[in-house]
Amino acid sequence: MKSTFLKITLMAFITVGAFSCKNTEKEAEAMTETAAEATEMATEYTVDTAASQIMWEGAKPTGKHNGTISLSSGTIHLNNGNVEAGNFVIDMNTINDLDMEGDDKAKLEAHLKGTAEGKEGDFFNVKEYPTAKFEMTGIENNVVKGNLTIKDKTNAIEFPATVTMEGDKMMLKSETFEIDRTKWGVNFGSKSVFPSLGDKFINDAIKITVSLVATKA
Repeated sequence: MKSTFLKITLMAFITVGAFSCKNTEKEAEAMTETAAEATEMATEYTVDTAASQIMWEGAKPTGKHNGTISLSSGTIHLNNGNVEAGNFVIDMNTINDLDMEGDDKAKLEAHLKGTAEGKEGDFFNVKEYPTAKFEMTGIENNVVKGNLTIKDKTNAIEFPATVTMEGDKMMLKSETFEIDRTKWGVNFGSKSVFPSLGDKFINDAIKITVSLVATKA
């Protein structure tokens, strides 16, 4: 009798656990939206990867670091100067620190990229995940909305941005905004993930500023 009761209880826990996991997955999927599609009237602009970049800043109680990341490709579709759709690919191998020099700079970049032996999974693990990507889902009242994928995890983000035109060139510049790195599984030094860290933690929030330049294709 006891054995039968234990089996039934175990099956109940497994069923509830499976249902909970499925609900969690659905909630995660609900956070993202379908990428925007350009109309036939839209004009395609190609992102100038040499003139575009993403600025980042990470902080901890004892200080902060800042730097840049380059893009490897991207397209923006405009209709009468209005952005309808767009996407860009981020080259995670180009993570660059701007506030350090020499060995300290190299060590920090290697740690962030995951190219340092034994620290591959601490941050962005570029050997396994060499690129990240952003797909726009819409833009309203100068707020860009889209899906950001890092380390094969996708979350919806949004940020205020200004779009300006100069002949056949388009510039998109965001205001500085924040993302919570733990949503993409970047958990190293996170006090919200590892509460016992005390004051030896790294902030979950990363400050981001996007600067895009694109030219008419």
